[in-house]
Amino acid sequence: RREGLFISHKVSNAEQSVNSIDVRRAVKAQIATLGTSYLDLVSIHSPLTDTKRRLASYRALLDLRDAGFVRSVGVCNYGVSHLKEIEKAGLDLPSVVQLELSPFNTHADVVTHCSKNGIAVSCAAWSKLSGESGPQDQWAVVSEMAKKKSMTKAQILVRWSLQKGYICVPRSGCGSKLERIAFGENSYGGVNVSGGGCALTKEDMDILDGLDIGLKAGKLGRRDGWEDGDVTGDDWDPTDLSA
Repeated sequence: RREGLFISHKVSNAEQSVNSIDVRRAVKAQIATLGTSYLDLVSIHSPLTDTKRRLASYRALLDLRDAGFVRSVGVCNYGVSHLKEIEKAGLDLPSVVQLELSPFNTHADVVTHCSKNGIAVSCAAWSKLSGESGPQDQWAVVSEMAKKKSMTKAQILVRWSLQKGYICVPRSGCGSKLERIAFGENSYGGVNVSGGGCALTKEDMDILDGLDIGLKAGKLGRRDGWEDGDVTGDDWDPTDLSA
């Protein structure tokens, strides 16, 4: 049944437009393609356009929400300046902000701003953390914690995010049966399974919080809402861009 599904969609940079009609048409086309009557969440994929296009696209999504085609409106990879841009324009704030959140970059400024303004925080995009461009020393701490607790590193990250109060949607595909079980045990309905013993202690959380090195998207090599040409170096991050 439709009520049992949560369907989300992201408006790409190319789809952002000063013409709100174009944005609404693009989202309605996606609704038609999916064969549904509404989307649960539609988000602006990234702030890498300009103020006029961001705000016009955001207004279009609010219009779709008010018309019943969209249940909630969100943004991805927005920094504090981009969120204040929405507020300054007198528009409703987003229901959710999705960020590349991990113990290695907690985006404390954005999270604090969201908390003060009643905006939910969603974390995503961890697949490159364990790669060559990831934080090797900090990742080793997570690995050691996972080993001591008989958990996977993925399980540690999922638990960290959930205990922080973030929305966490792990990918459905993974490389091992152990990871699949870990995702199932630690996501939504599985987080309260009795006897799981997977909760992190305050000491564990303090250790993980101490791993924050402000790891930027440029260093990590993530390309999610932008291209290679947008990245100016290891210190580049979409949340840092001026509105």
